Amino acid sequence: MRRILVASLFVVAALGLSAQSHSGSRPSTSHTTVPTGPLPDVSTRPLLISGKVTVDDGTMLTEPVPIQSTCKGRTHVEAFTDSKGRFSFEIRSLEQNSATADQASDSSQTIMGHASTENARGSPDADRLRDYWRDCSLQAVLPGFTSTSVEVAQKLTSFGSSDVGTMVLHRSAQVEGLTISVTTAQAPAKAKREFDKGRELEQRGKWDAALESFQRATGEYPNYAIAWLEIGRVQVQKNDIAAARESFRRASAADPKFVIPHHELARLAEMQQQWQEMVDESDQLLKLNAVDFPQDWLSNAVGNFHLQNIDAAEKSSRRGLQFDTQHQAPRLEYVLALVLAQKQEYKGALEHIHNYLRLAPHAPDVETAKQQADAIEQLAANTSSDK
Repeated sequence: MRRILVASLFVVAALGLSAQSHSGSRPSTSHTTVPTGPLPDVSTRPLLISGKVTVDDGTMLTEPVPIQSTCKGRTHVEAFTDSKGRFSFEIRSLEQNSATADQASDSSQTIMGHASTENARGSPDADRLRDYWRDCSLQAVLPGFTSTSVEVAQKLTSFGSSDVGTMVLHRSAQVEGLTISVTTAQAPAKAKREFDKGRELEQRGKWDAALESFQRATGEYPNYAIAWLEIGRVQVQKNDIAAARESFRRASAADPKFVIPHHELARLAEMQQQWQEMVDESDQLLKLNAVDFPQDWLSNAVGNFHLQNIDAAEKSSRRGLQFDTQHQAPRLEYVLALVLAQKQEYKGALEHIHNYLRLAPHAPDVETAKQQADAIEQLAANTSSDK
C-alpha cells in the first residue's frame, strides 16, 4: 500500500513541477501586500510623485527598475523606471491598491524587462491620501544593489505634483554578479540609438522591426550584452528557441558577470524539459548572486529533482528558502516537501507542504498539493503504525 501511495505521489509531482518553477518570465524581487484602512472619498485632483534612480558609479541602467513603497510596514510596487532612470506615478486610492495588488505583484515579477510602465489612473481624495502617504517611504529595488530611500513626507507639497529627487543604487558587497551590464557604458552612440529604438518597438509588440534594430546595435558593437539579451527575448516571442539560446549565450560571453542571460537560459531549458541544462544555468547564476534570485534556487531544485539528484534538490530548496524572506517563490516549500517525502521524512514533508498551501492558497496546483498532503499524512500514519 505504501509503495502505491509513494508512486502515485511522485508521478503527480513530476507532472506538476515542470513548467511551474517560474511564475513569470523574469525574476521577482518584491512582495506585494495591500494597505488596509478606510477608503477615501473620490476627488478629481490627482497627486503625482516623480523622481529618478541612478547607480553610484555612474553605470547606466539597462533594465526597468521597480519603485517600491513601504507604508506602515506594507510594501507595494508603484512604478518602473524608464530608459533614463526616471519614474512617475499617480497616488492611487486604497480601494484601487486593493483591486490592483495582484496585477502589481505580477508586474514586479517582470523586473528584468518588458514590465508594464503604465500606472493605474485614479482620482483619490487629495488631502486624505496625502496624509496616508506621509507615513511612506520609497526605494528602488534591483538585485545585487541596495538603494537609498526617500521619506515621502519630506517631499510632498500642497500641490498636485511632488519630485522626490534621486535614489542612488549601491553595489552589494556580498554578490559578484550584476543585473545591469557594464558593457552598456562602452557602447558607441549609434549602437545606443539603435538599442533604444529597438526597446520602443519591442514595447509596441513590433517584434520584427525590434529585432532588426537590436541586430544593428550589435553590428555596431558586438559586445553589447544587453542588446544580445533583447535579441534573445524577441526570438523567444517569435518562437525561435534555438536562435534565442544562442543570443543569450552571446550576451553572457560579452559580459560574464551579467546574471540575466543565465536566468533566461534556465527558463528555456525548463520549457524544453532539459533538466541538466536548467541545473547548469541556474548554478552559474547562483554562483554570481546567491542572494537575490529565489526563483533560480527553485529552478535548480526542480531540475535536480527531475534528475533524481535528491540531496542536491534538498540543498537548493533549503538555500532558496533561507534567502526568500519575502516568499517570492513559495514553490520552494512544495519541492522541499516532495524531496523529504521521497526520503521518507514525512513530518518535515507535511510541514513544508502545509507552508506552501498557506503561502499560495490560490496557486493553480493547490488541489493537487492538498491531495499530496493527504497522501504524505497517510504515509506518516502507516510508518507510525508499523513501528
